[in-house]
Amino acid sequence: MNYKTLLIEQDKHITTLWLNRPDVNNAFNGIMIEELLHALDALAAETSIRLLLLRAKGKHFSAGADLHWMKAAAQLNYQDNLQDAQQLGELMYRLASFPMPTLAVVQGAAFGGALGLISCCDMAIATKDAIFSLSEVRLGIAPAVISPYVVHAMGARAARRYALSGERFDSFAAMQHGLLAALYPANELDAAVSQWVSTFMHNSPNAMRATKALLQDIDSSLPPPKARAHTETTIATLRTSHEGQAGLQAFFDKSTPPWQEEA
Repeated sequence: MNYKTLLIEQDKHITTLWLNRPDVNNAFNGIMIEELLHALDALAAETSIRLLLLRAKGKHFSAGADLHWMKAAAQLNYQDNLQDAQQLGELMYRLASFPMPTLAVVQGAAFGGALGLISCCDMAIATKDAIFSLSEVRLGIAPAVISPYVVHAMGARAARRYALSGERFDSFAAMQHGLLAALYPANELDAAVSQWVSTFMHNSPNAMRATKALLQDIDSSLPPPKARAHTETTIATLRTSHEGQAGLQAFFDKSTPPWQEEA
């Protein structure tokens, strides 16, 4: 398949899945979500893969949701928003349940849903100057679909702080809370990736596959259907609510949302 928003590179047993929309800071839209679903499904069937790297072209890992996609979503009714959320929920689920080890490699900004992608990977590393944010509450919505994975990666206490405050936090805080495994200067990131790859090449492919399946079973990190459905209905409800509509419109118009005027 010829992807419009992704680039896949395969080097023997290592596959790199690149987010490839650098002109919009790798913001994701419906097309990228569909392509990620297709790519993950196809790659999961390739038994030769020993490690999947999730990376991004350009200056930033991902700015989160694409503005044009968000504007379109703001005009959708509840049912269409729910279907949209279910697609994103399926993406997070497939990435989290990918059968072989996954490593996210982060540079620049990682906002909103990008934290979901990072949290769904088994491990993540980043440049020391990377910056993160769960800013959805400032728009009148919530980091709903990604929340089970973010809580699992960062812990409940840290997830509550950053999801409720909407504040930005640096890579050192992200590492302290468990979102990241290691930090590197920007000019050393590729060398660090090579070292991580070398580590995994020492391991039995079948053993890694079995170990990941075992850890998922005993850890129960994947959200059960009821919890996943709750996350999807929450974002659909908030997007179509009065505050959600007002907050998103204020964001697009670069104006002040009503709750800030009342503060």
